[in-house]
Amino acid sequence: MTEPEQKLCPRCGAQFECRAPNRCWCQDLPELRNIDSQSDCLCPQCLARACREEEKGFTLIELIVVIAVIATLAGLLLPALNRSEGPAKSVKCVNNLRQFSFSAQMYWEDNNGLTFPYGGVPESNGAVYWFGWIGNGPEETRPFDPSLGPLFPYMGAGVDLCPAFDYTSSQFKLKAATPTCDYGYNWYLAPPNKPPINTKSINRPAVVALLADSAQVNTFEAPASVASPMFEEWYYINQDPSEPNGQFRHDQRANVVFCDGHTEFEQMMPGSLDVRLPNQMIGWLPLTILNPN
Repeated sequence: MTEPEQKLCPRCGAQFECRAPNRCWCQDLPELRNIDSQSDCLCPQCLARACREEEKGFTLIELIVVIAVIATLAGLLLPALNRSEGPAKSVKCVNNLRQFSFSAQMYWEDNNGLTFPYGGVPESNGAVYWFGWIGNGPEETRPFDPSLGPLFPYMGAGVDLCPAFDYTSSQFKLKAATPTCDYGYNWYLAPPNKPPINTKSINRPAVVALLADSAQVNTFEAPASVASPMFEEWYYINQDPSEPNGQFRHDQRANVVFCDGHTEFEQMMPGSLDVRLPNQMIGWLPLTILNPN
């Protein structure tokens, strides 16, 4: 057996005895990440201290500081994300309305300028509206088929929904078994029980609304009641003073597409907010865009 070798600890400078140089006793221990691989081995005291340092994790204060930094960053980022969500929903809504407008323009061209009917016409155990067919039966259970609407052949797809319409709200009441359509068709263009008008007779199509964000407060059909009003999808916009039917769900504004194809934000007519559900921002669109007369 070889004689112990005298070594010098690179940390504390103390001399200590080590085994034979061909097999140092500290080679049997795990390698320490924070020790220079080119240095000599440590004395037993410094080696024990280094092992404890390797195992040491975050202190409580360090953890608190890290959590505080993360919370601060989250507080700065979340409002920005929320602000960006609203405009993104509005852009998607505008794209929906433009798609409807393109389809309407093609329909008019194929029908000598005549507007498509609003609908409500009984057909196949239900009724066909401008956006599709809704079957008969109690509300919230009726079947819905968008492919039977007059615009479907031009769109090549079903009705797309506005992402800002709150279908998850406890105050929302379905019209059919599934969501149907949350845009309203200007009743001036397809008056009920009258022939559709010819779009060629509209002198200023840029000021006549075609479709807009819409909704209505319901107090007369279960599960809604006077004591517990609910809001629902609504399919037309008009001048009837009995029920407001525009919804200003984009930062208190409504998206509107006009007969010439352009879109605009419109504000609610002053004093027209439906106070039965004020948080749903349902009121009147300006009468000047609903009826050019």
